[in-house]
Amino acid sequence: MSDLPAAHAALLQLLRRKSVRFGEFTLASGAKSDFYVDCRVTTMDAVGARLIGELGWDLIRRVAADRGVAVEAVGGLTMGADPVALAVAIASGREGAGGPLHAFAVRKAAKSHGLGRLVEGNFAAGQTVVVVDDVITTGGSTLQAIDAIEKEGGKVAFVMALVDREEGGRAAIEARGVPVYALATKSQLRDVTA
Repeated sequence: MSDLPAAHAALLQLLRRKSVRFGEFTLASGAKSDFYVDCRVTTMDAVGARLIGELGWDLIRRVAADRGVAVEAVGGLTMGADPVALAVAIASGREGAGGPLHAFAVRKAAKSHGLGRLVEGNFAAGQTVVVVDDVITTGGSTLQAIDAIEKEGGKVAFVMALVDREEGGRAAIEARGVPVYALATKSQLRDVTA
């Protein structure tokens, strides 16, 4: 594993350079903002995915140990969570990494054909999982993922976000009794020079 403080600094730089935009934007919640984060260009970047995987896996291992939980899988609402979950799963599967932690994806609606699943991939009822998201603003998509996982019989240990926009989403999720941890915050990204 690389030097984690250096990896974190590199991730913040990459997010700021590739994902952060200033201007006038309408967010998924309908709210207006002068700050927009398109995490997909970082989560789908080769270096970004490696950094997210290393840092995310380290965070999940530390938090799970501190909380005394055994996490079995990682995933969240498609599509923003998918590359985050896969990056963490890959990092956890390296020899000597202490994993593996497998990935899953939560659909926005259950399939109307096949098995009709709402949660796809490496997930089974009774598992303890970490829900991931690329950006948390109001917490809506993360809460939707938590609801789906609990409906399918899973237990959510905590949430790991790539970016917390610090706009109430963390509080909304934690009001449900699910702790939230973020690799980056809006404040940190504003402070990084591009």
